[in-house]
Parts: sequence; C-alpha cells; structure tokens
Amino acid sequence: MNVLVTGSNGMLGRDLCPLLDDRGCETIEAARCDFDITDFSAAEKFIEKNMPEILIHCAAYTNVDRAEEDEMCMKVNAYATENIAKICSKNNITMVYISTDYVFDGTKNSPYLPSDSTNPLNKYGLSKLKGEEAVKKYCEKYYIARTSWLYGHHGNNFVETMISLKDKQELKVVNDQTGCPTWTADLSGAIADLIEENAEYGIYHLCGSGKATWFEFAKEIFRLCGIEKEITPCTTAEFKRPAKRPAYSVMDNQSRCRDWKAALKDYIELRA
Repeated sequence: MNVLVTGSNGMLGRDLCPLLDDRGCETIEAARCDFDITDFSAAEKFIEKNMPEILIHCAAYTNVDRAEEDEMCMKVNAYATENIAKICSKNNITMVYISTDYVFDGTKNSPYLPSDSTNPLNKYGLSKLKGEEAVKKYCEKYYIARTSWLYGHHGNNFVETMISLKDKQELKVVNDQTGCPTWTADLSGAIADLIEENAEYGIYHLCGSGKATWFEFAKEIFRLCGIEKEITPCTTAEFKRPAKRPAYSVMDNQSRCRDWKAALKDYIELRA
C-alpha cells in the first residue's frame, strides 16, 4: 500500500512514517521543501506524480496563540487542506486529516462524541474545523482523526517544557482545563489501525484514554521522571493567553488509544 504523508518531518510525521514502514506500507514522505501545500498546482503535481492510495495530511499550523493574529493559520489549516482534499477526490485517493479537540467549545461535561456539535473558541480550532468541512465536502473516502494535547520525542511539547522548568523557583500550571494527553507514537498506531482495518469512513477521536488537567498532567510528568517539584495549580484567568481554550475537551476514543498515564510512562522511559 502506497501512503503519502504530508508534514513528514513534524512531531507526528516522524513517528508515523517509520511505523507505516514497519507495517509494510510504501511510505512517501513529503515535507515543506518537497511542495507547498498552499500552492494548488505544486500540490497537484507532487501528489499525482507519486499517486498514493492513501494520503495522511499531517502538515499543519499548530501555534494556537499566534494563530489569533496570523493569517497563515487559516491559509495552511483550511485553504491548503481544501487543496489536498480536491486533489484526493479527483484521483480517488483516501484522505486522512488530522484535526483537534479544539473544534469543541468545552461546555459539555461528558466526553465528546464524533457526532457532537462543534463550536471552536479560537482561530486555530476554527481553521481546523474549516479543514474538516473541506474534507467532508470534497472527499468520499476520508478519515478525520481528532486528537488532543500531543507530545512526542521529535518536537516542542508540554512534557519537555515542564521538564525544562524543573529548576524554576515557582511553577504554576492551569488546573481548570481538562483534556486527553496523547503520545504521537500512540496516535500513529491508531491511524495505522484505521487504515489496516479498512474502517468505515468518517470522524474518529484518536486520543489518550482517560482525562487530566494540565496540572495533573504536569504532576504525573514529574513523578515519572523522579523529580521532586512542587507546583501550584492556577486558573485559566490567572494564566492569560491570547487564545481561549475549552475548559473541557475530553473525547470518547472508543478505546482506540491506551490510558494516557501508561503512554506517558513509556515516553519518559524512552527519553532517558
């Protein structure tokens, strides 16, 4: 099976591509230097030259706060995704689109289902929702994989940020936002499973099982690292950021990823 992965040199792509190879796929890696996803002609030329059976669209603009002022976020996450979706539709290519829990507004008090209504609070979430809408509009064969609170060994993430701050005298962490921490290695496996199972097309929630606040996540990071560090819980209002975040973005993953604590333990052991 030929699989093209955009954003192959990103945090998710660098875990996903080797895993696909291990599963017997012929993986075509595509980074920014290979073609500009915002340029329809360039994207069409590269994709049709390689003609994959499946295209996993990992390339994205991911800086949530900067997205509030940066027009490039919508250009990359929405308009470029529309380019990819049109090309996949034209060539009968199955498209896998990586989306986010931030398409929800966080007002629900039970795990979100794929069928639940969306209502993003920030421009990043809106841009990813626009991408979802483009995929559904143009593709008959697609998987939309919503994930959340990603961390991995090949990029900046919350786990590494917390560890880097272990010597900070006072460390406050938000304790009124709840979500599902997700290791990119586990997400990669869940994406590959969808493809291998030839699962029904549609929207899936691929995130760590269970839930945590950022404060609880941080406490578990330090515990697993054997770092004695006192951290102080704070509210979102105390830790002001340009972009609003949903207070509750826990998603029902139908057991497609394991417990987030088990995944974090393996991640910490591998980074040692």
